[in-house]
Amino acid sequence: MDDLLTNVMIYWVTGSSTSSARFYKENFTREFQTSPTARTPVYVPTGIAAFPYELTHTPRVLAKDIYKNIVTYTYMPRGGHFAAFEEPELLARDVQNFVLKLEKTEQ
Repeated sequence: MDDLLTNVMIYWVTGSSTSSARFYKENFTREFQTSPTARTPVYVPTGIAAFPYELTHTPRVLAKDIYKNIVTYTYMPRGGHFAAFEEPELLARDVQNFVLKLEKTEQ
């Protein structure tokens, strides 16, 4: 219960609940999903952590259509939409792995 209240208070005290919900309103509408903007390629190095209980799952085969420089794509054994809260060690390890691979490719 303490974790839940802490999470709620972070949004409440910072006044960020509206702005955090805005992402969903703008990106999960049919209009956005069918717009040319939704298909704009991304060329920056990208790391994807695919958690099994995420609200939306993007398989690697579809992700590579938009993300042209996927450095890491990791299927996680557990976790969901709030991965940093649910599985912080798994996520941190994956971010570290991404950074290490990125540093090796840039040498």
